[in-house]
Amino acid sequence: MPQIVEIIKIIAVLAAAATLGNWFLREIKKSRDRRSPWYTPYIGLPGILVLIAILLPVFIYLLS
Repeated sequence: MPQIVEIIKIIAVLAAAATLGNWFLREIKKSRDRRSPWYTPYIGLPGILVLIAILLPVFIYLLS
């Protein structure tokens, strides 16, 4: 039973990551279509969440 719970947790994290990645890629495509600056997708909510997901483990590692 504990293995099933772990598998469900893993699937939930992967689904959330896929959803966030897809959302961010749509923002990148919109930005390219509008010929906006390269940093425009990072200003929106999906960009901020992606940056947090990338930088948070680095900061935790450096602080410990």
